[in-house]
Amino acid sequence: MKQAKRYLWIFLAATLAVAACAPQQTATVTPTPVPESAVIAEGHIFPARYTTLTFLASGVLSDVNVKLGDSVKAGDELLRLANAEQAEADVVAAQQAYDLLLRNASGDHAQAWQAYMNAQKVRETAQEKWNDINLRDIENRIEDRQQDLADRQADLEKAQQKFEKYKDRGRNDANYKNAGDDLDHAQSDYDKALKDLEATMRERDVPRANLDAALAAEAEAKHQYELGMDGPNADQLALLKARIAAAEDARSNFVIIAPFDGVVMDLNAAAGDQVGPANYAIKLADTSDWYVKTSDLTELEVVKVTPDQSVAVVPDSLPDLTLTGKVTQISQAATSQSGDILYEVQIKLDSIDPRLLWGMTVEVTFERSD
Repeated sequence: MKQAKRYLWIFLAATLAVAACAPQQTATVTPTPVPESAVIAEGHIFPARYTTLTFLASGVLSDVNVKLGDSVKAGDELLRLANAEQAEADVVAAQQAYDLLLRNASGDHAQAWQAYMNAQKVRETAQEKWNDINLRDIENRIEDRQQDLADRQADLEKAQQKFEKYKDRGRNDANYKNAGDDLDHAQSDYDKALKDLEATMRERDVPRANLDAALAAEAEAKHQYELGMDGPNADQLALLKARIAAAEDARSNFVIIAPFDGVVMDLNAAAGDQVGPANYAIKLADTSDWYVKTSDLTELEVVKVTPDQSVAVVPDSLPDLTLTGKVTQISQAATSQSGDILYEVQIKLDSIDPRLLWGMTVEVTFERSD
């Protein structure tokens, strides 16, 4: 496509020139040629994110909670199979059996469980505080304060040596008094430097110590809880946990949940249809932003394209419409097509016309200043 468009003006100019020689032609048209430096490629429009969702189990589609064009939120249930009810009942039954076993446990065991849960919360808080500190910044400031302390230590030693020279002269001697004052100041500076170093080290050591203590407390609480799980109850709980996990996995095969906020772009089934893994059920797209991917940019042309380069985009279906955008990604791997080495370039559009649809073909002109 792009090579034909690139030389279209030349072809039209030649055709018009020939036609001008015929007696019936009275005027010629001189089209504006495409600049030699222009890089032109073909591309297709696509949304910011998109996915094709499929049922992992077979059955009759009972619930269709969306229609084409609907906006959905992450976590919304979109489609459901009729046989999902049994899977959900299995999850409820497994959870109820687990809860019943816990409720029937001894008071000491229930307290141990609560202590374990509380210890987890304390550990989570300590972990968050540790994660929130800027360890590199603290380490750098500790090094600075260690150096400052070393400098103040050297000053203190010099002041002490000076004071030793005059300490026998008595308090009324000016040199004695000056040396004593210098020693006091040096000691004060040293004490302050030491205090600053210790305070900075506490910024690192206190959160770390709290986290270590919380981890130890959690481990002990878990140990005490597990001690109360001796006998058949421990095995029963393990089996029920596995049963809950298996039931939840099975339930996910019978429902389709939106993985992100988006718009329903295609529905491939209706209520009452027999569906399964062989065919997709729904396509979802995040239309908050739109992009273009090129399909025929050669190795000789891609080297002229740079990140953040401005781009003009003209849809084939709307030749009078020009969109703008910028290059966001240049593929580092090539594909081969009919002997050409091609590279994909991705462009983020500044805006989108409501008439344009996902997958439409566009002509992309990479703007160049030279």
